[in-house]
Amino acid sequence: MKVFITGASSGIGEALSHEYVKRYINEDTFIGLVARRSEHLHKLKKSLESHRNIKCAIYPLDVRDSAALASAAANFIQQYGTPDVVIASAGVSSGTLTEQQEDIATFQAVMDINVLGLVHTFQPFIEAMCKAGQGQLIGIASVAGIRGLPGAGAYSASKAAAIAYLESLRVEMLHHNIAVTTIAPGYIRTPMTDINTYKMPFLMDADIAATKFVDAIEHKCRFCVIPWQMGWVARLMRLIPPILWDFIAKNAPHKSRIHVE
Repeated sequence: MKVFITGASSGIGEALSHEYVKRYINEDTFIGLVARRSEHLHKLKKSLESHRNIKCAIYPLDVRDSAALASAAANFIQQYGTPDVVIASAGVSSGTLTEQQEDIATFQAVMDINVLGLVHTFQPFIEAMCKAGQGQLIGIASVAGIRGLPGAGAYSASKAAAIAYLESLRVEMLHHNIAVTTIAPGYIRTPMTDINTYKMPFLMDADIAATKFVDAIEHKCRFCVIPWQMGWVARLMRLIPPILWDFIAKNAPHKSRIHVE
């Protein structure tokens, strides 16, 4: 098994790396780990490689840097071959308010990381996957991309864009026998959600979520909301007319505004 994961130093990305090791511990498994925090990647590599059949390559980089990701992809392919699975898990979240001039930079960062980061992650692997005639690309979106949430314009917009982009990509890749899976989590217990001060329904631990994510990936699901309860919430959200959505959402709690670099 050959897996390449961005956002691997914490949260969902880290949990996914452990889940793949757990599932494929009895066979040779090669994992590419991408994140900005080098020290976390080194610790994760040491932990994963304590199992004799696991080999990791770490790439400390920012997913906004397309050249760095292209170089990492080329290195991984050279060392281990074309990956079976590429997971774009890197993402950031922050509350934003359009009337605040200082939030413009945060809007830019959230869109660049959460949307263009997907493109930068997938693009350098597609040619090799096409030649291999197989492979799977997975993007982590969010239920927050189903409808616009107050105080989270950047995050909701980025995840809505991610959902639409991944659907376009999925149809494009059908000609090449490359599967594309969109996973839209609800609330997962990670450093990203730890800053939320409001109640988070159906909150799920990252390790449990990772198990369900990999189940969806192995079944080549096209679009999957996790946990399942949030799937029903997402269906209802799609059906609510705008006038009713405005009434429901106008007093919803806002995400904390933090500066994203």
